[in-house]
Amino acid sequence: MISTDWLENSLKYLPWLMLVGAMAPTIVLALAFRIFPTRRWLVLFGPITGVSLLTVWMPSVATIILLLDIVAVIVVVVDLLTLTHPSRLRVERTMKRVASLAKPHDVVLLLSNLSNWTHRLDVRDDQPDGLAADPPEQQITIPAGKRAEVPYRLQAHRRGEFQLEKVFFRMHSLLGFWVRFLTRPAISTLQVYPDMKQLAEYAMLARTNRLSLIGVRRTRIIGQDNNFERLRDYNVGDNYKHIDWRSTARRQKLTVKQFQSDHSQRIVFLVDCGRMMTNEFEGLSLVDYAFNSMLMLSYVALQQRDSVGLLCFSDRVHDYVPLQSGGSHMNRLLHASFDRFPSMVQSRFDSAFLHFSNHCRRRSMVVLITNVIDEVSANQVTDYLTNLSGRHLPVLALLRDHRIFDYADYPDLDDSVLYRSAAAAQMLIWRNEVIRRMQRQGVLVVDAFPEQLTSPLVNQYLEAKAKHLL
Repeated sequence: MISTDWLENSLKYLPWLMLVGAMAPTIVLALAFRIFPTRRWLVLFGPITGVSLLTVWMPSVATIILLLDIVAVIVVVVDLLTLTHPSRLRVERTMKRVASLAKPHDVVLLLSNLSNWTHRLDVRDDQPDGLAADPPEQQITIPAGKRAEVPYRLQAHRRGEFQLEKVFFRMHSLLGFWVRFLTRPAISTLQVYPDMKQLAEYAMLARTNRLSLIGVRRTRIIGQDNNFERLRDYNVGDNYKHIDWRSTARRQKLTVKQFQSDHSQRIVFLVDCGRMMTNEFEGLSLVDYAFNSMLMLSYVALQQRDSVGLLCFSDRVHDYVPLQSGGSHMNRLLHASFDRFPSMVQSRFDSAFLHFSNHCRRRSMVVLITNVIDEVSANQVTDYLTNLSGRHLPVLALLRDHRIFDYADYPDLDDSVLYRSAAAAQMLIWRNEVIRRMQRQGVLVVDAFPEQLTSPLVNQYLEAKAKHLL
């Protein structure tokens, strides 16, 4: 028979044996199944462990404490069983494949609970570098056998192609004593293009004759009223002076004359992707703003039935999109620009202009979008653009640096800041001299801050067409 002394000595070690017995399974669960105890363990086992210490001085209560420990273990084990197998939880991601840079993009996660338990989940989607989710994490409760939607918005801080491969979960047990970390596959591809929503905004404002709201001026094209093209149905916003009353009376329907403007003209963009375009403003590089403006002007030119081409370069020519017209050409321009980024290399203007001269011999508007910060680059830009005068119509789009203008406009009496402001003012004077030198040699110059480049660039194009400079 077991002696009483041995039993009493064994009961003294009961709390430590229970502690080891409880820790061993939790370590196995954490390593093998990524299941971890929560803080509620402390609420349950903390008082029991404290009371268990009384067995050291009061062995008579050991039996009661043992029963409490058994009940607590049963509760925890039963709660553990409410965590379903990962295969019983399914997820699908629905979203549009194409997004615009720095614009909210709607995403919906569709969750299916195929288990027999109601689950409380913390959901977080995959977020590759360059994407930010709002909100980054959400909590949702899914009843057994039901489906639920988790909507959120993604915002891209850079262009390019992103792979969203997984969805991450924290599954809480029914009583909250356990939490299980799950990862479910959900592969989706997101292509982030330059801002395309501005194109839809332009189209809407153009239909309602409100382009002045985005800074586009109305330009009267010389000789437009003499170039009759065809008759068509009246649309809201058409000029009443263009109504053909004879045709309206004959057709019993308002009919207007459509006049033909000069078309089949050519515009080629040369976008610098070198070190001078690596500066950022509000999280976007100068190249991002350049592509946004390029796409807007391309859309306007294609609507005018002109041909548009694109050349991206830095220390070499990266992409060249030949001149072509038609609405479908926008897709080629978008595809050539969505994954092109600035790099810390010296731009080779000679290679870019040589490539352009070899592929485009007919007269075109050549729009160079770049930045000048030193005399060497300024001289190169001046030489190559002025050499185009006569054969082509050169246009230089210069992007301003907010920091330099801020330093020059808001000087401080502090010595270090004052010297910095003086240097910034001297640089702006030099920059203005470069612009005037180019203008005297026949180069059209658009000088604007990055976020304000689109409107003056479109206005310059419309003015050139109005004056028949092409």
